[in-house]
Amino acid sequence: MEQTKPMEQMTQQEREQAYQQKVEQATPKYSMTLRMIKAFLVGGLICVIGQLILNYATNRMGIDKETAGSWCSMLLVLASVLLTGFGIYHKCVEWGGAGALVPITGFANSVASAAIEYQKEGQVFGIGCKIFTIAGPVILYGIFTSWVLGVVYWAGKLLGIV
Repeated sequence: MEQTKPMEQMTQQEREQAYQQKVEQATPKYSMTLRMIKAFLVGGLICVIGQLILNYATNRMGIDKETAGSWCSMLLVLASVLLTGFGIYHKCVEWGGAGALVPITGFANSVASAAIEYQKEGQVFGIGCKIFTIAGPVILYGIFTSWVLGVVYWAGKLLGIV
């Protein structure tokens, strides 16, 4: 059994090696390929559910595509919020990673999670102030980007490019 020296007696190089060993032991090991497959499966499943909703609404209910798309988005957001409230969506995120966070359901999850987390602080200072903690930057930069693209499109129309 190897005896380790006290930190005071170690050289700088020995301390760095000891630190690197501790970091190596503490760092979790992940398989990037497995994580990508899981994300693909979860994201794909969410998209398949969305497609099933669209197909049902257009083929069985006779709703036009645009209205069916709105219903699909609303139902996916509702399902995400309900699953977040029951603590199920978090398990999907743990297993599927970005596959569960990227679609519209992930956005709804981030808003609902913040509302649930800060509800103890009250309606105004808890939920009202913190609900968009995670989703706020997405909304801000989404609106800003759409504005910039609108100006570019408008300028392109004026110049006859578009």
